[in-house]
Amino acid sequence: MRLVALVRQFVWRPLSRDKLRSWLTILTVALGVAVVIAVQLAADAATGSFQSSVSSLVGKVDYEISTNGGVDERLMAKLTALPVNAQFAAVIEQPVTLLPKGSVMMIGLESVVDPTAAVVSKDAAERFGWKTGSIVNLRARGRTARFRIETVVADLSTSWIAIDIAAAQQLLDSFGTIDRIDITVDPGEDAAGVEKLVRATVPFTYDVVTPGARSEENQRMLRAFRMNLGILSYISLLVGAFLIYNTIAVSVVRRRVEIGILRALGVGSRGILAIFLGEAAMLGIIGSVLGIVLGRLMASGIVGTISNTINSIFLTSAPGFIATSWQSVAEAVGMGTAVAVISALIPAREAARVAPAEAMRREAREHNARLNIRRDLIGAGIATVAALVLSQIGPDVVPMFGGQPVLGYVATLCAVAAAAMISPAFVSGGIHLLRGLLGRVPGAAGLIAGRSLVASLARTSIVVTALATAISMTISVGIMVASFRETVQVWLENQLRADIYLRAEGKVTAGVFPPIAAEVPMIIARTPGVQDIDALHSFSFRYEGQQATFGAGSTDVVRRYTSMRFLDGDADQILRSLPGNSRVVISEPFANKHRVRTGDVLKVALGDRVASLTVAGIYYDYSSHRGLVLADWSTVQKYLPDLPATSIAIYVSKSANPVKVRRQLQSRLADFPVSLMPNASLKRGAVEIFDRTFAVTWALEAIAIIVAMLGTANSLLALVLDRRREIGLIRYLGADDGQIRRMVLTEAGLVGLLAAGLGLMLGAALSLELIYVINKQSFGWTIQLHPPLGLLAGALLLMWIVTIMAGIYPAGIARKLQPVEAVHEE
Repeated sequence: MRLVALVRQFVWRPLSRDKLRSWLTILTVALGVAVVIAVQLAADAATGSFQSSVSSLVGKVDYEISTNGGVDERLMAKLTALPVNAQFAAVIEQPVTLLPKGSVMMIGLESVVDPTAAVVSKDAAERFGWKTGSIVNLRARGRTARFRIETVVADLSTSWIAIDIAAAQQLLDSFGTIDRIDITVDPGEDAAGVEKLVRATVPFTYDVVTPGARSEENQRMLRAFRMNLGILSYISLLVGAFLIYNTIAVSVVRRRVEIGILRALGVGSRGILAIFLGEAAMLGIIGSVLGIVLGRLMASGIVGTISNTINSIFLTSAPGFIATSWQSVAEAVGMGTAVAVISALIPAREAARVAPAEAMRREAREHNARLNIRRDLIGAGIATVAALVLSQIGPDVVPMFGGQPVLGYVATLCAVAAAAMISPAFVSGGIHLLRGLLGRVPGAAGLIAGRSLVASLARTSIVVTALATAISMTISVGIMVASFRETVQVWLENQLRADIYLRAEGKVTAGVFPPIAAEVPMIIARTPGVQDIDALHSFSFRYEGQQATFGAGSTDVVRRYTSMRFLDGDADQILRSLPGNSRVVISEPFANKHRVRTGDVLKVALGDRVASLTVAGIYYDYSSHRGLVLADWSTVQKYLPDLPATSIAIYVSKSANPVKVRRQLQSRLADFPVSLMPNASLKRGAVEIFDRTFAVTWALEAIAIIVAMLGTANSLLALVLDRRREIGLIRYLGADDGQIRRMVLTEAGLVGLLAAGLGLMLGAALSLELIYVINKQSFGWTIQLHPPLGLLAGALLLMWIVTIMAGIYPAGIARKLQPVEAVHEE
């Protein structure tokens, strides 16, 4: 009870008395927690469950049989003859076009026996306004079929329409081929024995996996994306940790006399420690609860953006509901409170160590910063060396933990720690260099401001570090995104040289390649004005347990029209070596992910055979982090002669008008569900996807800056209140309101300028870490450095102006301080 009374008297009352500073601190914690919670909830909802849509119709599936290029349906007869108690279900799952507009995932099943009936999910019914008895027209590969909705299944997580599998084969012109076979083992049957018999029956090139393994594979693909988002979300919380430290440090300084009285009355050092840790915990708890509410609202706003990014770049995943569980609430409160308490530990321990006599001396009210700059610089040097060493350790030396560049993240933390330890020397040195400029501020306000910041170096350096951390993250991400964007644009100019591109209608989704009717390439080739075409046959395949993309086309056309850039070797010679030979080229992400080099041989299952393909070269590619293997069509045709084209690059002759040719093609291909896109539109769409991908990143950076600005205003206000006696004396000696205002605003400007300088140096270092270490190890591509100098200069100027604006309210408080009170105190 005694401790509770102390906490109420020395924690709750001061917080209640200083409402503005208390709420600024709480809001800082709330925003930090909100960002973490929002990203976590939105990412969970956006990735969905990866549950097969078929499970909504047929229930639990124990195993899935699949292979590259499609499963031979004759295998069903062999499987159903096995002496096991299990059900085998042939499945087709492909996107199709809805008439008159739209697209949906179509599922072909034997359980839908009526060739004119359809079963739809409730999600699809609500999305397209369907109900039992509605007529639906589906279109694929130039064929159209009419179905009547017979049943609506209560599946809100995915959108699909199921039809008879024979009708699906007819619509897709894929007779004899299915996508996979689902196996459901009866209760009481030995599942391991069933699996063993199935593996002995199917060709050795076929995969027999559990749906759980497939889901884990999908989650593994998204792990780097989610971790990078998570790391960015923790920036705001990290910035908030610096500011909690500063808040408690100011509280210790302002109550040193009270601490001395308590110590003199017999309160031990543990009691003092508990008081200030209790203050931090209270701020953390209130901020965390508010952060949960804000985070839930923010999650609703960003889940769509994250979901679109996942579907465009990674894989198909229907977003689920945003679910806030009691576990996530408890984790959020625990995280926010823990960060607040840990941040307050150093100033609270300092308060606990103060001797009663020292604390009660009047001159001890001034904060004596026990800083050892030399020691801090040595520590910064050690942290910098550690960051450099960790950055040089690649996956070949130390394997990544869980597929993540953990050493790269640790190197980033070392760099931030080094900047924090450099901060006191940087602040004092910077103000010393600026003393001539400060002397020009009218009324000696500049000199007083500079000396005040140096006199409060411990607090000033923390504020500068917090703001510099937020600025550095913005700069580093800005350099990385701008460099990546410029690299992608240059790559698009070199890679996309065709005048027109054709693909199947529908939403573009990573890893999904809807087939094009076999007549389409021939119609295009006969169209006047068309000089060349390159029909690309693409499909997803698994290599060493990971998803990748295999493509086959005319490498002769690619060689003559595009400018593929290879890591080593001559592009023309490499591409000339592909036709007629079992040779392929692979993308840089594929090479890095699987540790493959030029000259290595890939064993790839194509149909019921394994192809031995020699790697002729490794090329730069930014279309997919999954990795690509490209071969000439003459190579793949030997294994998969019926593999349909999935996209077509159309080259128009120089004498023809591309616009007129595209209109002719639209007219000739009107009966086929295809989309024709001019070169400029495709490039523009690719850049729009890129910009949309990083929209959430910029939002997270903006929130980190807002948190830092709130903390800056809070810290400047604390400096003003802590220097009431000094400011009062200055007023008593003749300083007017304008001089006091200029002094505080100069302090704000100095804090912003020093933070911008430190943040610029740290941000430049972190950008190199992001580009050459974290992104290279996470996604496998090489980004060319292109720092956006104009954008960075504008951003730094804007942040400096906002920092000065953060000093307006503290300046107003300083102007209202009465000199009589200061003289009376003296």
